[in-house]
Amino acid sequence: MPPVPRPFPRFIADSPQEGKPYGRWEDRLARELAAACEPLAAEAGGPLDPETLRWFPERTWGDRIYVPATGRAGEERAGGQPDDAEQAAGPVVLEYYGWVSFERSAEREPAELRAHADFTDVTAEDNPDWRIDLSDDVIGSWSAEGDRGGDVTLVWGLPMVRGAVAATAELDGEVLDQAAVQDGRFTLVAVDAVRGFGDDLYVEIRLWDRTLREIATESLYE
Repeated sequence: MPPVPRPFPRFIADSPQEGKPYGRWEDRLARELAAACEPLAAEAGGPLDPETLRWFPERTWGDRIYVPATGRAGEERAGGQPDDAEQAAGPVVLEYYGWVSFERSAEREPAELRAHADFTDVTAEDNPDWRIDLSDDVIGSWSAEGDRGGDVTLVWGLPMVRGAVAATAELDGEVLDQAAVQDGRFTLVAVDAVRGFGDDLYVEIRLWDRTLREIATESLYE
C-alpha cells in the first residue's frame, strides 16, 4: 500500500490488562490521587472524598500504566454564605478527576507512582442532555514532520445511555482507539488537537451497542 497523507498514530495504548483495583492496591492509588487533589482543596471547596472514587479501566502508553478516576469534593463551596440565587439552585457539586500512573518493575511490582488531578463544577447532574460523561487529560505529545503534531490524550467516561458495549475515539472519520465498556466505564488514549493537516482536528468519542449501531457521540470540547 502507498504512504498515507495523514499518518495519525492509531491504537498506541495497550488494552486493559487488569481488573478494577481493590484492597491495599486501591487504597494506595486513592492516597496518591488524594495527595494530588490536596493543593486544589481550598479552591474546590473541600478535599477529595475517597469513598466517592470511581476507578476506570487502566491503559498503558509508553512505559507507564494510567488508572483514571473521578471523585467528589464537598457538596458546597467553601468561603462564605451562598447568595439567594445559589440557595435557590441548591448545593454546588464539585467533581475531582485525574489519574495515577506507574511503571512495572522487573518483579512486576508498581513503581514510580505519579498522580495528577483537577476539578470541575460542570457535572452530569446539571446536564441531563449529556449522553456521555467525559473526562480527559493530556499525557504526552505526538510529532510528525515539520510543525505537524498533536496531544496524546487520556479519555475516560461513563455512558449516560443504555446499551453501550464499546467506545471509540475518532479523528475526522478515522478510528484511533477503541475499548470495551467495562462495568459501565471506558478508557481511551488517542491523539487530539492535531495541527498541520489543514484545519485543526479534534477527537470525538462515540458509543456503540451490540449491533454496532452508534448510540452516542460527544466532543471533548462541548
